[in-house]
Formats: sequence, structure tokens, C-alpha cells
Amino acid sequence: MTSDEIRETVLRMLCEVAPEADPARIRGDIDLRDQLDIDSMDLLNFVIAMHEQLHVDIPENEYGRLGTVDLLVEYIGDQLAARTA
Repeated sequence: MTSDEIRETVLRMLCEVAPEADPARIRGDIDLRDQLDIDSMDLLNFVIAMHEQLHVDIPENEYGRLGTVDLLVEYIGDQLAARTA
């Protein structure tokens, strides 16, 4: 899976938990909580959706360092690459 495909999936899942979000306006380098009106329950629903879509676990201790789309895409890409290695 390419980074662009991962990014597309991340944005799609974000828009499912924050339906008012415009994926074209979500910046990759700005914290998601600053861009979207999401709370901890929304974040949990997003993590569950990512697991269901991509079969990637994001441990709770990683949530804090994965606050932007760019960081999420990198993390998920690394997890997927490690799984195929």
C-alpha cells in the first residue's frame, strides 16, 4: 500500500468520525484536534476504524505522538512494511 493510499484511507476514516470535516482542507502537518472538533471518543472510534480497514494496531501509548495526518501515514506505513518484511 502506498503512502497516498494510506493517506486517502486515513482521511476517509477521519471524515467518518468527523462528518463535517472537508478532507481537502485537512492539513497533514497540523494537529488533528486543532483542525477538527474531535474528542477522545472520536479518536478511539478513528483508531478502531483504522484497525478494521488496515489491520494495523495503534497502541494507546502511541496516540499522543500520532496527532497529525502525516505522522499517522508514516506510522501506518511502517507497521504495514514491518508486517510484510
